[in-house]
Amino acid sequence: MSRFAAECDWEQFHSPKKLAMALAGESGELPDILRWLTPVESTAVMGDPVQSARVREEMADVFAYLLRMADVLDLDVEQALADKIEVNRCKYPAHLARGRAGKYRQLRG
Repeated sequence: MSRFAAECDWEQFHSPKKLAMALAGESGELPDILRWLTPVESTAVMGDPVQSARVREEMADVFAYLLRMADVLDLDVEQALADKIEVNRCKYPAHLARGRAGKYRQLRG
């Protein structure tokens, strides 16, 4: 991503603020594809060639902006994810959270 940004002379546009705004915009396009689908239809969306192409493109856009933002901020996104999983493991112990979609405050009753 950084090489492509350099080739296009886009570093000047890639402040963390602008990248976050672009990421939010692209993230907003993803639910638009699924908005009027039933839950069953949304699960099967990748079986439709037109819709799957749209999902693939929007997810790639989201991922590209996320990676570019991590690069600009010098953030190890893999480590950040591993750290967040550990935080969630503590907040959502499997024996309390299994099969439940509630917030961690609801798990302890």
